[in-house]
Amino acid sequence: MTTIRQDDLIDSVADALQFISYYHPQDFIQALHKAYEKEANPAARDAMAQILINSRMCAEGHRPICQDTGIVTVKLKVGMNVRWDAEMSVTDMVNEGVRRAYQFSDNVLRASILEDPDGARRNTGDNTPAVIHYEIVPGDTVEVYVAAKGGGSEAKSKFAMLNPSDSVVDWVLEMVPKMGAGWCPPGMLGIGVGGTAEKAMLLAKESLLDPIDIQELQERGASNRAEELRLELYDKVNRLGIGAQGLGGLTTVLDVKVRDYPTHAANKAVAIIPNCAATRHTHFTLDGTGPARQAPPKLEDWPQVAREGGGNTRRVNLDTVTREDVLSWQPGETLLLNGKMLTGRDAAHKKMVDILAGGESLPVDLAGRFIYYVGPVDPVREEVVGPAGPTTATRMDKFTRTMLEETGLLGMIGKAERGPVAIEAIRDNRAVYLMAVGGAAYLVAQAIKDAKVVAFPELGMEAIYEFQVEDMPVTVAVDSQGESVHNTGPLIWKEKIASGEVAIK
Repeated sequence: MTTIRQDDLIDSVADALQFISYYHPQDFIQALHKAYEKEANPAARDAMAQILINSRMCAEGHRPICQDTGIVTVKLKVGMNVRWDAEMSVTDMVNEGVRRAYQFSDNVLRASILEDPDGARRNTGDNTPAVIHYEIVPGDTVEVYVAAKGGGSEAKSKFAMLNPSDSVVDWVLEMVPKMGAGWCPPGMLGIGVGGTAEKAMLLAKESLLDPIDIQELQERGASNRAEELRLELYDKVNRLGIGAQGLGGLTTVLDVKVRDYPTHAANKAVAIIPNCAATRHTHFTLDGTGPARQAPPKLEDWPQVAREGGGNTRRVNLDTVTREDVLSWQPGETLLLNGKMLTGRDAAHKKMVDILAGGESLPVDLAGRFIYYVGPVDPVREEVVGPAGPTTATRMDKFTRTMLEETGLLGMIGKAERGPVAIEAIRDNRAVYLMAVGGAAYLVAQAIKDAKVVAFPELGMEAIYEFQVEDMPVTVAVDSQGESVHNTGPLIWKEKIASGEVAIK
């Protein structure tokens, strides 16, 4: 009989969450570096370079890989011979570990969890509660799997109850392009097949805890249907040409994971859950000897990568830029932004639109300015702001026309593609949308030299800030004519792959 003490589980969960906030799994870094080395699209290659550079910086500085430090999922395999020396429930112990991790003063993590999800949507302030799953197994240890999943990638999850004769491959290939780039490819796809609706989703989520090993599977060959699906989907998804950040390219997925489970004769439940470029998970085992501590990897295991300079780069002064300047910017062009920009996400946009609808003036003047879709991490030590990467831009699509036409806003900065409604509004108002790389939050933060809240402080991380930036790298994703690189790029690279002009292997 093994005794597990209350503080051992709490401390182990807290340590694991801090660890995964700034250390990528090494298998992810190795796979991404291989994809970077073979990438033929310069824009996608630069995006992967930024993610790799950001990863090393976070490992060195012990700061979050992404400003979205995730919703925590924990799975515990509890041995049947374990007893607990505890006053709290196991669920409360796990949540206390989450609370301590996210409020750790040396590396404060962003609290993103809202209670009353269809009502007041109040931030709980400490990122609790976690989503917790239990399995009771033979043995005298407690094995714990910990993951922190970003909202942008979780939002792209898909589920269907297929007919028994329907093709899983066909459905996945239909869904992946519809997911857009908001899940920050290249990453992993977790796929669950079988069971019931909730079981398929759980299978998909659990599969993302497995190591990246698609190359080993390619070498030895499939031994069952799940492995056959992995190989077929890995090849066919990459042939879609979506590429890093949806810019078009050779690598959309670094691996595809498939888990299946027996199901009812009338059903074929299928789920997809993507893991983004901020892949964060680890596991540990408690055996009664004390808390588990994560072993830091060696910094030399990170590749040394530098962004490659190019002639298609221009510096932009946000304090003096005009609409006429914006008209000359070309899709896919790299800009280095300097000067002052505003920030605003979903809650701030909702408040601004409501204020405008009421005929009142906004607390900030947006005329001729740029707004960055971001909810930064709180700063520590000498920082002016914590990691501050972009959030998924399509969530702001429904506000875009109002913002452009009633405030004089000149441009927006965010992550991934814009939808048709937003593109039309951008074109009609001769505005522009710029894309920053998702998964490079700490790198982006280095370009922010000053930050202050200028409106809606009650919204916390969703308040409107004013940032002073120096050489913040972005890509022109939708130009003033409404041309989107997220529409043209994947089409171009899908054709290049199909014609044999480039090889994905």
